[in-house]
Amino acid sequence: MFAGQLALVISAMFTGAAFYINFAEHPARMGLPAKVAVCQWAPSYRRGFAMQASLAVIGALAAVAQWYHTGGVLWLAGGLILLANWPFTMLVIMPVNRRLLAWDDLADGEIWQLLHAWNRLHTARTGLGIAATVTLLIASMG
Repeated sequence: MFAGQLALVISAMFTGAAFYINFAEHPARMGLPAKVAVCQWAPSYRRGFAMQASLAVIGALAAVAQWYHTGGVLWLAGGLILLANWPFTMLVIMPVNRRLLAWDDLADGEIWQLLHAWNRLHTARTGLGIAATVTLLIASMG
């Protein structure tokens, strides 16, 4: 049961971090001038990516380990939902990230547009975290 508890805690940590980014950090960033906002976004993104990517992988591995030992399909589902953040980030969010990281050539209006798009896309990651955490919570009760 330890792997399942670990998966649930890590999934909740991922979700909390994602929620914080969407509802506290990014809105605060949007109160800055465009060039300052994107300059703040870049190092924040790099650190957040490393943290959240690690949490997604470790949480998914723990959930899969729990599924392997118990056969509970909800453990597998929760782990796969949490891990889905990787392809979603790489395929959907990464093009926006690359443009924001190359902000030197962007006008203020385009920076704002990209930062708003980034937050909307990141909200999907928060949703995946919530779905994974709820799934793992239900698995832990069964």
